[in-house]
Amino acid sequence: MDNLIGELEQLTVDLMPRLQEAPYEELEAYVETRQGLVDSIGEAVTICRPTEGQKQEIRRILEHDSAILARMNALRLEAQDWLQKRNQAKAQRSAYESGYTPDSILMDRKK
Repeated sequence: MDNLIGELEQLTVDLMPRLQEAPYEELEAYVETRQGLVDSIGEAVTICRPTEGQKQEIRRILEHDSAILARMNALRLEAQDWLQKRNQAKAQRSAYESGYTPDSILMDRKK
């Protein structure tokens, strides 16, 4: 279990210095890798109880969660804003695109 906790710690330590510049793809890969390690640690805990030192290491790793979640939330809001702007531009563009048939004739009436 120590090696799993060590891998999780190394993964987190590697991400933290460049967290604010990390693209969403990197955060997505981090979350997937982390979930695998967390699942493995969970299985290891059912086999043997973690020591107090292991518990402290896990708590130390979890201290970074708030910063990681904040970055992920910022990326989510950025994507949401982009989608809203895109949909608004699409709606404006479609208002100017006429839905007429090319062979139609417009007739005016004389007054």
